[in-house]
Amino acid sequence: MPSVRRVSHEFLQRQGLTTVFGNPGSNELPFLAGLPEGFRYVLGLHEGAVVGMADGYAQATGRPVLVNLHAASGSGNAMGALTNAAASRTPLVVVAGQQVRPAIGPEANLANVDAPALMKPLVGWAAEPACAQDVPRALAQAVFEAGLQRRPTYLSVPYDDWDAEADENGPAVLDRRVERASAPGGEQARRLAERVAAAERPALVLGGDIDAAGLFDDAVRLAEHLGAPVWAAPSLFRLPFPNRHPLFRGVLPAGIAPVCEAFEGHDLVLVLGAPVFRYHEYLPGRYLPEGTRLLQVTEDAAAAARAPMGEALVADPGAVIELLVRTLDSPGAPQERFRPAPEPRTAGDGLLHPEQVFAALRDELPGDTAYVVESTSTNSSWWRQMDLRRPGSYYFPAAGGLGFGLPGAVGVAMAQPDRPVVGVVGDGSANYGITALWTAAQHRVPLTVVLLRNGTYGALRWFGELLGVPDAPGLDIPGLDFTRIAEGYGVRAQQVGGVEELRAALAERPDHPRLLQVDTALTTPD
Repeated sequence: MPSVRRVSHEFLQRQGLTTVFGNPGSNELPFLAGLPEGFRYVLGLHEGAVVGMADGYAQATGRPVLVNLHAASGSGNAMGALTNAAASRTPLVVVAGQQVRPAIGPEANLANVDAPALMKPLVGWAAEPACAQDVPRALAQAVFEAGLQRRPTYLSVPYDDWDAEADENGPAVLDRRVERASAPGGEQARRLAERVAAAERPALVLGGDIDAAGLFDDAVRLAEHLGAPVWAAPSLFRLPFPNRHPLFRGVLPAGIAPVCEAFEGHDLVLVLGAPVFRYHEYLPGRYLPEGTRLLQVTEDAAAAARAPMGEALVADPGAVIELLVRTLDSPGAPQERFRPAPEPRTAGDGLLHPEQVFAALRDELPGDTAYVVESTSTNSSWWRQMDLRRPGSYYFPAAGGLGFGLPGAVGVAMAQPDRPVVGVVGDGSANYGITALWTAAQHRVPLTVVLLRNGTYGALRWFGELLGVPDAPGLDIPGLDFTRIAEGYGVRAQQVGGVEELRAALAERPDHPRLLQVDTALTTPD
């Protein structure tokens, strides 16, 4: 019989999981032995960067991706990055090494005691096989659970299992296939269509799952069919709708009271592909205005169950969009053109205003550019200036945990080498995933990083004012030169002074990674 490792490698190959993001330790080496031809191992220098790169790669491809981590220590290092992957419902398959079976009970060095419990509740499923012969089946479950739940999964495997002989049933996993279909049934479909048709002033709220599922253009079709205003759900991690479309009203504020205020005058709020809702700032009030009903459609059963108000239908949002477009009368698409961006604000003291930077990105880069953004204090400037009309144009750390930006940009660029990719990061967040630059250099990833340097944690300063803590220590980070850091990792870098120099640099199309450092004025997220 073949070894457990051979069966597992063949299963991964048949499932298309041949790109492995990892940072190996001793426990992982037996799994990595003899990787078949066609596998690609992408080394990251820190587990947080490894998961961030895999997160970006999986989001850009829309498919599960394999992550290889080291026991408890490596898994622990990755947990901050996993919060973003869990919130964005990214199908990562995390396989971690474990000590040999006889050494786990005595807690030998590098034994991961109760390994599945370590990663819960961040992952959707976690396990350690009860015996070596169960490893191929458990690995298959990890892959299928990640795809079905669209959440990371975690499998801890004792490293002596890989050399064990598979039993006669082990190869049965090789031909397995698991699919999901969840269109609303006849009565559900009729009731849903009737409720939307009966609404006099419906509003749409679209979540990141719409873009992740490839429904960006379908969402535009539905909004124009209904003539309904569109908001993006709070705490946005993917853009589900063109941000300068005449029906777009922006990203909902992440507070209870302002969300309620936004829905004033609407009798129905239809939420597609989003939780209800991922609030951030605690701004209490009524969930909904008097007389407003909310209907949520999501494939995420947990999100449907935990929502504090409204009705929910666990179904494929794409099937619901198709149903509504097909069955409802249309008032006609809006005749207005896409809204132009305003003139960018300027700053003094030799600094650029972030709006000037974003206007340059908008004007100088192709319309299909994908942006991975982790510059939180410039959020309002970003949405004032950018014009994003294509699917997959925007990625943001879904749980708000810093460290996604640089690695995520590397992962997106590796997944889409023929599409321009730009990482827009702040000097505060860049430090959390800086080692991803080395991976970008080693793989010659065609990525542009625009680093906005303002010398402080700008979003925290804004939050300090909100919370009445204007004098909190530890908010300034002077003296960082990311051009020298980038060059140390093998990435070409330059300090950009003025707008024209920035525009000239952006007009270039290098086939290698580069970093442009721009000194900017301090702004606030709102």
